[in-house]
Amino acid sequence: MKIEIDDNSLIDEIVKKVVEEVKPLFTNLNQFRCDELMTVEEVRTYLKAKRSSIYEKVHTKSIPFLKYGKSLRFKKTHIDIWLLNPYHPDLSNYNLNYNGRG
Repeated sequence: MKIEIDDNSLIDEIVKKVVEEVKPLFTNLNQFRCDELMTVEEVRTYLKAKRSSIYEKVHTKSIPFLKYGKSLRFKKTHIDIWLLNPYHPDLSNYNLNYNGRG
């Protein structure tokens, strides 16, 4: 079934609305790369959690993190693996070097 629309302004309006809806999806794709180190704020955004909740998980060592001096960093691949079972009490049971291949 083919629909023909003669009104170019209607087509332009539809295209504009579609682009408006799809654009954030493409910008968020590059926001978190697989091998990226994330800050507390970035992890908070990624997990949609409170900042205090992230610090609590770091304090209790229930989330994988790296510490550089006083700075906390989180490897996105480690967070993704942790998300498979975030309530497991022992982080050593996670294979944090798993790369997602076979």
